[in-house]
Amino acid sequence: MIPSVLPTYSRAPLHFVKGEGSWLIEEDGRRFLDLGSGIAVAALGHSNPVVVDALTEQAQKLWHVSNLYEIPQQQALADMLVDSTFADTVFFTNSGTEATELAVKMVRKYWYEKGQPDRVEIITFTGAFHGRSSAAIAAAPSEKMVKGFGPLLPGFHQVPWGDMEAAKAAVSDKIAAILVEPVQGEGGINVMPDADMKALRQLCDETGTLLVLDEIQCGMGRTGRLFAHEWCGVTPDVMLVAKGIGGGFPLGAVLATEEAASGMVAGTHGSTYGGNPLGCAVGLAVVGAITADGFLPEVRRKSALLRQKLECLVAENPEVYESVRGSGFMLGIKCKASNTDVLTAAYAEELITVPAADNVIRLLPALTLSEDEIAEAITRLDKTARRVVKGA
Repeated sequence: MIPSVLPTYSRAPLHFVKGEGSWLIEEDGRRFLDLGSGIAVAALGHSNPVVVDALTEQAQKLWHVSNLYEIPQQQALADMLVDSTFADTVFFTNSGTEATELAVKMVRKYWYEKGQPDRVEIITFTGAFHGRSSAAIAAAPSEKMVKGFGPLLPGFHQVPWGDMEAAKAAVSDKIAAILVEPVQGEGGINVMPDADMKALRQLCDETGTLLVLDEIQCGMGRTGRLFAHEWCGVTPDVMLVAKGIGGGFPLGAVLATEEAASGMVAGTHGSTYGGNPLGCAVGLAVVGAITADGFLPEVRRKSALLRQKLECLVAENPEVYESVRGSGFMLGIKCKASNTDVLTAAYAEELITVPAADNVIRLLPALTLSEDEIAEAITRLDKTARRVVKGA
């Protein structure tokens, strides 16, 4: 008999009932150090008072009115994002997948309005993950994502990750945009080199192609800058945001330049829930905290400390761990042992990590992770390695 919850997830047998900062409390009382933060979502940690207060205050006033009316909280959050980024305009969604859908529509509508309706194709990269909607899986067509779900939405061309010559060769007069994650998450924490990011921007500038950056996982302070592309000084035409922006509340956004968004006029897109007062009140609190003076420098300092300690950990446990990769608090440990064995052993040490491709475990802690918690994370990862070696 099928379960009442559709069985599309392979869940760990854990039942968390409370969260406190970087800690999750199981219903049996065990305290787990959370280095996953809900897959890079709980940017300010669990039950952060700033976020709780914003949610509670707004919940006592007004939850939802729909986008038939002006929403002051939405306007304030859009203004905050525009002031802090390359963007001129913002559309709010409920998720990263919805942001991907809008980005695909936006770049195609752009060229339609420019009198080039055949310019609809989008270049993506191997190892990418852009969500699980029809457009998103067509953009990143791994077998596990697309098998049985055909026919796929046409118009996507995937090239090898890191192969700038292949990307250049793929550009034609039918290409509307290049879509890329500055740091791949699901793909195994793969950081695109600055030189490659700059090469993509130059390629787009030379051909008129729009550059779309997926910062759903790597954005919102995760790499130590508000957005990962800031490290190389490159700006996109369109950017996808979600996960950390809501701190755990379902919220996403598409940020764009005025030019890239020029085709999206009244009636071309919409959302019943996207940008409602409750979600945007939370988003204002989260973005306000991350952009506050001193916050991101502390993320950079603490993430560098974590990276240093992880390098030592890997050197001391060569049977289990192979290398460290990533940026800021978006780190991956490539394993020699099976990453699923490492994940399971970490559960036994009351530690939460997240699996990824290429036999990697992801470390995506709250940006508020403390130095003491960093030390505790290393201790538990060391115990995890010993447990794997023992086969326990």
